[in-house]
Amino acid sequence: MSELDRKLAQLPSMSPAQLRALWRECWRRPAPEIGTDLLRRGIAWKLQSRVHGDLPNGIGRTIDSSAERLRRGEELTGRSPSLRAGSRLVREWRGKTHQVIVLDDGFEHEGRRYSSLTQIASAITGVRWSGPVFFGVKKRAPVRRHRAQ
Repeated sequence: MSELDRKLAQLPSMSPAQLRALWRECWRRPAPEIGTDLLRRGIAWKLQSRVHGDLPNGIGRTIDSSAERLRRGEELTGRSPSLRAGSRLVREWRGKTHQVIVLDDGFEHEGRRYSSLTQIASAITGVRWSGPVFFGVKKRAPVRRHRAQ
């Protein structure tokens, strides 16, 4: 059993006072006024992040920004999925399978380079068509916050 596993296994048997002391040790500030279950979870998360790594700074800022927007009652819209270089998008259109390779600076389809998926979708269909919709990488619907009444 690793040192981390041993520490995590001890959390359920710790008293509230012990948890608050461990919180102060882990987070270097007094424990907030929350229940013991949340104290255990916060401590466990901090211990694990020390061993396995924390969230990247950009993700933390995105979470903080999203939480603030939700507090103000604003909608959150999902971002398009990130398409990494080397990814392959496949779509069948009128009996023919079309494959697109995602490049660092655009896309490749049938040996030609394109700067957008929309250009490829239009070339395939012969009409203007949203490339992200055509290839199934469209944005998600907005997340709405429901206010308690």
